[in-house]
Amino acid sequence: MAKKAKVTLHPSFEIGEISPRLFGAFLEPIGTMVNGTMYNPKHPTADEQGFRRDIIEKLSVTGLPAVRLPGGNFVSCWDWKDSIGPKDQRKKHLDLAWTQYYTNEVGHDEYLQWAEKVGFEPMYTINLGTGDINDAMKIIEYTNHEGGTYWSDLRKEYGHEKPYGVKVWYLGNELDGPWQVPSWEKDPRGLGILTHEVSKAMKFTDGSIETVACVSSTPFLGHYPQWDLAVLQECYETVDYISLHHYHAARKGDIAAWLAGSEAFEDYIRTEIALCDFIKTKLRSTKTMMLSFDEWASTERPSLDAPHYGRNGILDYNDFINPIDQKDRKFVLHDPDNMEKTVRRWGNSSEILMTIASSSVMLTLLRHADRIKIGCMTSGLAALCASDREHVWKASMYYPYRAVLDYAKGVSLLPEVESETYDVPGYFVDNLHQYDNRYGVKFIEAAAAKNGDELTVFVISRDWTDSTEFTLDVESFKGYRFVEASQLYCDDLDAKDTYENPDAIVPQPLDASFEDGKIRATLHKLSWNVFRFAK
Repeated sequence: MAKKAKVTLHPSFEIGEISPRLFGAFLEPIGTMVNGTMYNPKHPTADEQGFRRDIIEKLSVTGLPAVRLPGGNFVSCWDWKDSIGPKDQRKKHLDLAWTQYYTNEVGHDEYLQWAEKVGFEPMYTINLGTGDINDAMKIIEYTNHEGGTYWSDLRKEYGHEKPYGVKVWYLGNELDGPWQVPSWEKDPRGLGILTHEVSKAMKFTDGSIETVACVSSTPFLGHYPQWDLAVLQECYETVDYISLHHYHAARKGDIAAWLAGSEAFEDYIRTEIALCDFIKTKLRSTKTMMLSFDEWASTERPSLDAPHYGRNGILDYNDFINPIDQKDRKFVLHDPDNMEKTVRRWGNSSEILMTIASSSVMLTLLRHADRIKIGCMTSGLAALCASDREHVWKASMYYPYRAVLDYAKGVSLLPEVESETYDVPGYFVDNLHQYDNRYGVKFIEAAAAKNGDELTVFVISRDWTDSTEFTLDVESFKGYRFVEASQLYCDDLDAKDTYENPDAIVPQPLDASFEDGKIRATLHKLSWNVFRFAK
């Protein structure tokens, strides 16, 4: 028997302005993400710099607003200065983060020039692990200064006459993680002071930029959220955002837990907002800190046979990496000429479930548009352009992603959701990823955006057993007409969009009636739905 649900919207339920950077992506040279996918000089479509034109063309029409690059853990021991100039003079190094040889064929300029070709805003992460304040001053002078200095003139000599004009700068990456090289885990106040001084120096060099401070890289670590407090109170006045990362994971086959992942994101976001506002009051500041959720994903993983339930971040180093016993550590060269059949596809298991779970996170970000001004999906580039060695195609996630890029503009509105609920018992995947009981998870999730005279409502059914008799009440939007409704679902949980079969999971029209300001429709189980109106 179908469940019943209702979503009510009112034009007064405004959350805040939606930033154009809210639905960006994240790029880090792990495996073949850069060498092979972004860059492959032997590919039939390769341009004069070795970039794959098929990737560029597919991404350039999506409206992708921004990408955080070039990492990630990678940047914490990367010297950008070794990656500029003639390629035959660049230095090859060990990447300790991902146990790979990094050739620097794709370097600082190539990342920024690829951004120009695709047409998105690059948001740059600097090395604040092994790097220092001098590196920070040099990189922004090279990147953004007009000319007349050593570093800015060197940029011109290397072929880019005009400044790149990068506006958003991330001051390090996940620096509280014991996996970092090096980690500031034991000295949050020291990192806060360094962040303050680096942000100051970079803004002295270019006063138009915005900076992002590292706080806890995951809510699972035992020092969270006290570590965030210690860092942020030292640099609150000189940075513009704090950086949030979260990778939700559920045990393989546990659909209920996986699709409730947005609840964990809600907890994390609300905690960080409260922490920022506490520091604002403590410092008697007039500034409201904004959030950058610049790495996120929701996946399922095989569970450890015997995790230690209850440890939740209180882990010793051997749970991350044994710093002494490294005799089996081997480094790999990811050669784009020998990429074999590596596939950068969306989803590592059920594509439709991963699409619904990830779309749920996007709606969570949209419901916090007043404070979250930057968002970067970790597999966002593969979501918009799945690929293998030869081909590109659209994954199922392409369609919800394009919907928010096209229609989640203007002002975010808070929907009132009436829905049946379910409970999720506490679960764990490993010693780090552990979640408490979750009660009253609504089967229906929604978010909305009003852009001028256009209204768009996004609705997810995370019910995995039944359809839902659904009502959408927009009666308060006087003079609005119903434009269209679409749905994305697939009853075959093993189906995947591929190059050979690109239409396995695609949107289709949703039969909906509109009368007296109310939409009535039947939502398919495990579905993504979009309702559009215009005045």
